[in-house]
Amino acid sequence: MTSLQLLSFLLLSCIIVSASTYEGEEEEALGSQSEHTTTTKEQQNLETKFRLYRDTAEGSCQIFVNQLETLDKCSFNASLPLVMIVHGWSVDGILESWIWKMAAALKSQHNQMNVIIADWLTLAHQHYPIAVRNTRTTGQEIALFLEWLEESVQFSRSNAHLIGYSLGAHVSGFAGSFINGTKKIGRITGLDPAGPLFEGMSPTDRLSPDDANFVDAIHTFTKQHMGLSVGIKQPVAHFDFYPNGGTFQPGCHILHVYNHIAQFGIAGITQTVKCAHERSVHLFIDSLLHKDKQSTAYWCNDINTFNKGLCLSCKKNRCNTLGYSIREERLPKSRRLFLKTRAYTPFKVYHYQFKIHIINEIQGKPIDPAFTMSVAGTKKDAKNLHIPLVEGITGNKTYSFLITLDTDIGDLIMIKFKWEGTPVWENIWDTFQTIIPWTKGTHRPGLIVKAIRVKAGETQQKYTFCPQSIDNIHLHPSQEKTFVRCEDLFQRQNRK
Repeated sequence: MTSLQLLSFLLLSCIIVSASTYEGEEEEALGSQSEHTTTTKEQQNLETKFRLYRDTAEGSCQIFVNQLETLDKCSFNASLPLVMIVHGWSVDGILESWIWKMAAALKSQHNQMNVIIADWLTLAHQHYPIAVRNTRTTGQEIALFLEWLEESVQFSRSNAHLIGYSLGAHVSGFAGSFINGTKKIGRITGLDPAGPLFEGMSPTDRLSPDDANFVDAIHTFTKQHMGLSVGIKQPVAHFDFYPNGGTFQPGCHILHVYNHIAQFGIAGITQTVKCAHERSVHLFIDSLLHKDKQSTAYWCNDINTFNKGLCLSCKKNRCNTLGYSIREERLPKSRRLFLKTRAYTPFKVYHYQFKIHIINEIQGKPIDPAFTMSVAGTKKDAKNLHIPLVEGITGNKTYSFLITLDTDIGDLIMIKFKWEGTPVWENIWDTFQTIIPWTKGTHRPGLIVKAIRVKAGETQQKYTFCPQSIDNIHLHPSQEKTFVRCEDLFQRQNRK
């Protein structure tokens, strides 16, 4: 079993054991998925606590439905937008630290807003199938809370933004579907919406685009084992973001468990297990704290196509910003967007498509050399970039791939392209020289790199690079060639 399989296995085992131990409750939870009747609840029966975040020693102030004086006491401002944070399944019955970090980030960057934490711990701190069943109850209570705000202080539900993590994403969806009237909640953001007991369900039984005027979701842990994934894999929003493919996240390797145990004690195991799942939360917080480093994602069919750099287009709204500052646009069909991120904050990287035209003069089977590049920009340089070719070099062909950089290097000026030679390749070339001798004045067979075309995803700039020396265009093991900006004759012909 690989480390990735072990990591997801640990968390999924908790869910499976919980489900098998409470099989009757699981059937009840699943059975309730098709029910859509709301029940009126008296305030004293509400399980959800609505805590208005305040940057004070107390941290929050509880608002009670049907008690107007608590709105004044907590300084709720009905003229300002409302952002409600909805946590997920609870293992220890305590509000997790990320909740307060997100609340603080929202207030620090957007002080003119109400930030409320929907505390449904009494319903979430249960065996997983029971917590799943309780998502509907909590959704009803949030809907009731928003309806009360509308009736009592004329707060418009269109100014409400629910941010739900894991099970909390589906809670938010149910709040949107249960709220009375024709008008919808303004926005719902699902942060790695939970997968078990929701994957494959109908839109009415999970978070869906119909639950708000605008719905976005970030999927960070959709790796499936035993038919389950911690986060839901299917699209559930108008825009569904899949950072690094959505299956797993950089920096969440099982080997980091030792560092986490040193930092958190035995709780460090839990920290490692939930690393990829909770990455969705920290990507969203990152979008609040680093306004100058917003991550761009691109519409694409799948991660393999994206890794070839074939989807870096922003034409016709094909790209969007991940996180709080997303461009809100209702679409008739869910749109999948992909991006790469770093393992730590700030998570933003810069995406580049490289298309390299290579001619292989050596006849026979494809060869698999290793290439690296160094790129010079107007702001910075990037050196020794590994080129991720996934196929052998054959004949006369153009190869496309994605390269990401951690920093903005500005406009590209020059590229140095190197064939990383090894003793094996040196011996192969010596063998070719023996078998196919060439006379003085003829060139030694090798690879010819005719042109390198680059597209920058973030700026949408396009560049073409040609060999600096046209007298020595052949590339051999251990050699490096310099390419400089030139005019793309193909593009020029298309403009005519």
